[in-house]
This record gives sequence, C-alpha cells and structure tokens, in this order.
Amino acid sequence: MSVVLLGSTSGSCTLQEQAVAGNTVLTLPTTSGTLITTGSSGQSIPKAALPTGSVLQVVSATYSTAVSTTSTSPVTTNLAASITPTSASSKVLVLVNLGGTGIDGNSVGIFYIYRGASAVATFHDNFYHNTTIPFFAPVSMSVLDSPATTSSTTYTIYFASGAGPSVNMNANSRSNSIITLLEIAA
Repeated sequence: MSVVLLGSTSGSCTLQEQAVAGNTVLTLPTTSGTLITTGSSGQSIPKAALPTGSVLQVVSATYSTAVSTTSTSPVTTNLAASITPTSASSKVLVLVNLGGTGIDGNSVGIFYIYRGASAVATFHDNFYHNTTIPFFAPVSMSVLDSPATTSSTTYTIYFASGAGPSVNMNANSRSNSIITLLEIAA
C-alpha cells in the first residue's frame, strides 16, 4: 500500500513499497535533514558527516622544468601544491613522484617534504652513487601530515646534495614530477 504525503503548498510525495518477500524497515533519522537518494541530482553528503578515513578533497600539481643543486642545505625544487583543509582535525596525505631524478658523481640525494617553512619529512639516502657517471631514476615519497589548520597550506619539495656533486630533478627532460595532496577525514 502506498502512502501519499501532500506538499505544504502544492504537489505530493508518494512512498511506494517494493515488491519483496518479508518485511523491510526504513528508519528515519531523529534529527532534521535531507535524505539523499541515488536518484537525486545535486545532492551530496556533507564532508563533516563522512566517516574517518574518507578522502575529502584531492589537489595535484606537476612540474617539468629541470632543476639541480650542489647545496648541502635544502633548496626548493619549485614542485609545490596548496590545499585548504575543511577541518583542523583533518590529515593531509602527501604523495610525491619525482621523475628523472639523480646525481652527478659520488653523492647522496636528500629530499624533503616541507609544509610552509618546516620540513615534515626527510628522505635521506634515497640512492647513493659512487661513480662519476650521472645516474637518474624516479624517486617516490609520502607522508601523512597533521597541519591542524583550515587555512591554505602549501607543501613544497626541497632537495640537497649529501656531499657536493649536483643532485637533479627532471634531468634531461626524462619525465615530469608530481605532488598530490589528499585531505583525509580524522
């Protein structure tokens, strides 16, 4: 048996039972709100209502210019992306893939993920090369950060040479480097 609810000014809403065996129960929430159905367009679940671990937003940036340094102190690679968390309790998962990265000679490449002016992750000894022949390979790194803010937050990749010879990114136009930021509900 269908139930018809009349609209307050016009129209109606029909609750139609399904042709199924047994009993089916629809429990209505005890608070005001909107029911979201698969047949609706323009409706979305509020981010605050998503469970812990849900991905709330994704931001990505690509950088293709070749950069290098001989500095033993961190310098920017110019690979960066910004995200504005929707909640101060959110985590940000930072995923980085550096292409055509390598060293010229006997050195250690050191890579950093910075949030603003502070390093939140350091990757020492991603590779060690002890010849004078340049060596290039991809480098991947990640960190789950807790920025504790709802302000725009920029993550930048820095790098340094462990012993003086040049450390490179996007060397010889071999590939692009990419940074991806995922806001995770906490």
